[in-house]
Amino acid sequence: MKFLNVSTTFLVSSLIAAGAHGADQPPLTGEGVDDTTITFGMPAWTSTEAPTAIAEQILEEAGYTVEKKLLAQPAIFQGMQIEQIDFFMDAWLPYTEQALWNEYKDDLQKVATSYENVPLGWVVPSYVEEETIGDLAGKAEKFDGQVVTIGAGAGIVDISEQVMADEDYDLEGYELAYTSEAAMMGVIRDKMPKKEPFIITGWRPHSMFSQYDLKFLEDTQGHFNYDSVFVLSYQGIEEKYPRAYDIMSQWSISVAELEAMMAAYEDDGTSFEASAAAWIDDNRERVDQMLNQ
Repeated sequence: MKFLNVSTTFLVSSLIAAGAHGADQPPLTGEGVDDTTITFGMPAWTSTEAPTAIAEQILEEAGYTVEKKLLAQPAIFQGMQIEQIDFFMDAWLPYTEQALWNEYKDDLQKVATSYENVPLGWVVPSYVEEETIGDLAGKAEKFDGQVVTIGAGAGIVDISEQVMADEDYDLEGYELAYTSEAAMMGVIRDKMPKKEPFIITGWRPHSMFSQYDLKFLEDTQGHFNYDSVFVLSYQGIEEKYPRAYDIMSQWSISVAELEAMMAAYEDDGTSFEASAAAWIDDNRERVDQMLNQ
């Protein structure tokens, strides 16, 4: 995941002004000529970019035009509520994004489960001796007093703020450093060759775990919990875009497949578009079933 610090109000206003429908595609089953553009909300998280690229190519094969709006996560939920964003591929529930879901759940729905039971939390290199978050107490100087995370507003950041405030952990001297996914990867690349300690927020699927020897710190106070990841849309998408809904309701992917795509992007510069095309070729029978071909 990677979170962009942007103005939610401005972005949602821009979505309303821009609209979400084109008029150049032929009609699809149950849908008119003016209703063939599908819009995805996409924060700049690699865990979102990879599956969105696959979904985009599948829907284009079905005859849709696909647009992607690069937005902060709260703006995506608001965009779905007002039906200017049609799908979001990377909602972590029931725990990490519980607050956003509770705010918008009356207007949204879970379309499909992408994958289940994935971890997130505070991550350190395996060469440090600390095994739990509680082990960090009194060692702020060792870790430069920082837990490097992504931008404020993401679920993993909200939970990390709760951890920092937990008196049982006694994390005096530490602070959250709000950065980005790219900045966190920079910390790993800088620190690990020198065997220096660091703390970042991490999650799977992510290429960091295939590239580096890392471990999650055990959260003995139970702030971080395993989530499943869902495709979300708004209530009524099945009437507005019945074929797109039918296709997306069959979506799923493995964590290993996503991490392979992320690693190819990080290590070899393979675009997510290229990896998505390869995934579709490798899963042709399943994609044909999704398309009812």
